[in-house]
Amino acid sequence: MRILLKLVIDCDADAAWRAVHSPRAVAELYGPLMDLSPLDPQGLPTTWEPGGDVPVQLALAGLVPMGRQLIHVSDRITEDANGAVRIFRDSGIPLTGPLASLDVWDHQMAISPAPGDPAKTLWRDRLVIGGPTALALWPLLWTTWQWRATRIKAMAPTWAHDPELAREQTSD
Repeated sequence: MRILLKLVIDCDADAAWRAVHSPRAVAELYGPLMDLSPLDPQGLPTTWEPGGDVPVQLALAGLVPMGRQLIHVSDRITEDANGAVRIFRDSGIPLTGPLASLDVWDHQMAISPAPGDPAKTLWRDRLVIGGPTALALWPLLWTTWQWRATRIKAMAPTWAHDPELAREQTSD
């Protein structure tokens, strides 16, 4: 089963690419609905690194445990009609909790400059799930992905290194 998002967000593709590699930015996407915390006593890494396996704990509103998830990161670059597309992939798997009944978890985010406006980003997000409860969990995950879309749009302008400068340059 698939869940797809396609949005144009208000930051450049480099800023969006940095954000998908930032555990802090990813955690903020889910807040305050969901809390993502490290299982490693040293905390979350500074960046998600390709090849890395990072176990995390998820909690609803920071209070109700929702299970543990292994985040396994890989990156690749491909091309489409508009140029380079960078793809961040989390092919980890839910370890405990309601989502652990899924035996397929493939989350990919494709980042590229928005066609016609390189100051913005075309963000394509795809989650593929499978397993005995995928059909039952799909509506919950679809709703969560709509929440993600809203948060991504709201947070994207904050991902630029110099948001004031970026706004000044786009208004000239």
